[in-house]
Amino acid sequence: MLRTTLPRTARIGRTHKLSAALVATASCAAAVALATPSQAATPAGHLAAADHLKVTAVATQAHTAKQAASKDGQQYGNNLDGWIRQSLDIMKAKGIPGSYEGLHRNIMRESSGNPNAVNGWDVNAVNGIPSKGLLQVIQPTFDTYHVSGTANKLTDPVANITAAANYAAARYGSIDNVNSAY
Repeated sequence: MLRTTLPRTARIGRTHKLSAALVATASCAAAVALATPSQAATPAGHLAAADHLKVTAVATQAHTAKQAASKDGQQYGNNLDGWIRQSLDIMKAKGIPGSYEGLHRNIMRESSGNPNAVNGWDVNAVNGIPSKGLLQVIQPTFDTYHVSGTANKLTDPVANITAAANYAAARYGSIDNVNSAY
């Protein structure tokens, strides 16, 4: 009898593929059998209970996925977009006007998006109170326009944005109306 054999690595690879295919086929068949029992073998009450379990499982998975995506309930990214969006939500709750575009435009002009930016050359810096943070706020302005619910730290991105928007709203009507150093 003439017998052709494949090299050992090819035989192992083929065996693994066949094994995986058999397992997948068996798993699918078992899933179909469990998911679609025959009407004659299963009372109607069991079908309703099975459907309820499926709906409950799907709802639980969706809730778990949402929690995982929000990272312990935090729904904002730790980046410029997240800081602006969180600040906008706080501003909305406090009645402070402003838009994403207005905040972003001013942040890019003032600090290029660097929450640790410090101005060491203007008149405020010469007087010992340099402008800091995303929107280059000085400490006295921050203290006056700080918004409760945000960190009480000038360089905290959300606190800096929200305090600056609160100041701009009081002085110019909205951060959207600011198109130069303020």
